[in-house]
Parts: sequence; structure tokens; C-alpha cells
Amino acid sequence: MNNKEVIELIERFAASGLAHMRVQTGGTTVELDRCAAAAAAPGATVAVATPGGPVPAEPAPVIAEAAPPSPEPQGPCITAPLVGTFYAAPAPDKAPYVAVGDRVVAGQTVCLLEAMKMMSEVTAPCDCVIEEILVADGELVSYEAPLIRYRTV
Repeated sequence: MNNKEVIELIERFAASGLAHMRVQTGGTTVELDRCAAAAAAPGATVAVATPGGPVPAEPAPVIAEAAPPSPEPQGPCITAPLVGTFYAAPAPDKAPYVAVGDRVVAGQTVCLLEAMKMMSEVTAPCDCVIEEILVADGELVSYEAPLIRYRTV
């Protein structure tokens, strides 16, 4: 794992709602913990284990105050069946599966989740109208995170 990949992993972790994440690839292990990062002393460093030993990264930013939790969506939601990256469309150059206001039928694909290079289709649980898409394309989501709010028809 190179520095660019580690930085991208940290950015995705920071943008997600995950509290803890551990990634192991080849001889490299990266472990991120939101609670430990918030409690770290000023000037603390984050170490990434590599085959040649730990390599200190830049000092971790100290978070003065936790961000207020986002309000819970009102109404039924389609939730993530697994931890992964949310994709609204089948490919970057394709139209999204659904948009706000679309009427969908039970079993229709509404988005994709990518985990470990495998794509999993997420389907509508019933005939419904899409009210709100709660996550951004490419965002890392946790297990059972609300993805799409809907209204049954």
C-alpha cells in the first residue's frame, strides 16, 4: 500500500460514519479508530505498519469538538446490507439507477455497494417513490446505514 492509497483510505474513513476500520493488504495493516484519534494528544502521530517497520505519518489533526450527529431520516429507508462504497449508477458515465421522485417496483435495483472489489445490487423492498437519497456517490457507508428514504405506494 503506497502513501497515496493510505491518504485516500484516511479521507474516506473521515467522511464515513464508521468508528473503527482495519485494512490488511499484503504485508501492510492500517487500523483507524475515530475515538482514539479524537482523544490523541496534540502533535500525536499515526503509524502505518509496513514490511520494513512503522513509518510515522504527519501529525493527526486534533478535533476540538465532535460534529453534531446528522438528524435521523423521517420515514422508511433502504439500508446498506453491508459495509461498502455507495454508487448511484452502474458506471461513472451512466445515469443513476433512481432519482428523487422516481417510482420503483419491489426488487428493482436502486444502487450498488462495492465491497472488496465485488459489486452488490441493493433493491427496493416494495413498490415505492424515492423521497431522498441520503448519501453521496462514492461515499463509504456502514452496515445498516440509511441510503435512500422512500414512501410506499
